[in-house]
Amino acid sequence: MPTRCRSRQRVGGLVVPWISYQHGGHSAFGTIDAVRAQRALTERLCQVCGERLEERFCLAVRPMDVRVGFAPEPALHPECLAYSKLRCPMLNGTAATYRTSSSLAKHPAGRPCDDPGCPCLEAVPDQGHSARSGRPADDFDAWMIDAAHYRIKAAPDRPNVLLGVDLAVPVLRIRPIRRNPRPELDRLRALISALGL
Repeated sequence: MPTRCRSRQRVGGLVVPWISYQHGGHSAFGTIDAVRAQRALTERLCQVCGERLEERFCLAVRPMDVRVGFAPEPALHPECLAYSKLRCPMLNGTAATYRTSSSLAKHPAGRPCDDPGCPCLEAVPDQGHSARSGRPADDFDAWMIDAAHYRIKAAPDRPNVLLGVDLAVPVLRIRPIRRNPRPELDRLRALISALGL
């Protein structure tokens, strides 16, 4: 566990990421509090420990993020990413697919809330949940970027809507985090090889 995470809340021995949705003292792993995520983007905070990013930072980048040109989740310190690679089921490969139902579908922390004024009633799954629901987990790469190139990408038609960290910047290093086995692709490669193509 990174030293900077030692004061973070833990559940079952795991550090609760700073951007995780919390309600009544309970945290929902695998969820993102939109307000904290926006704050992390604008204030250059690490999504895991909540501390300010330093000289170099990392992003967990999927192929679809490269296509759209931004990483939707806030950046991380290199050591916080290393911890996440060990502990996060989506990054370490123990989760083969995305959840079929959002953890926010019933209630953010899986607990009922009787407070009609509570903001938890407004929490909804992110826009990409239905597209990912039950699908195989994505591949992830770690991109290391210098803080001098930290830029946030906003929606072209709504500049006050932050999309994520801009990927059209110089990258210091790219390393694979997770690769999913793709038996159908392996079979296709074997067939092409057998045909001598």
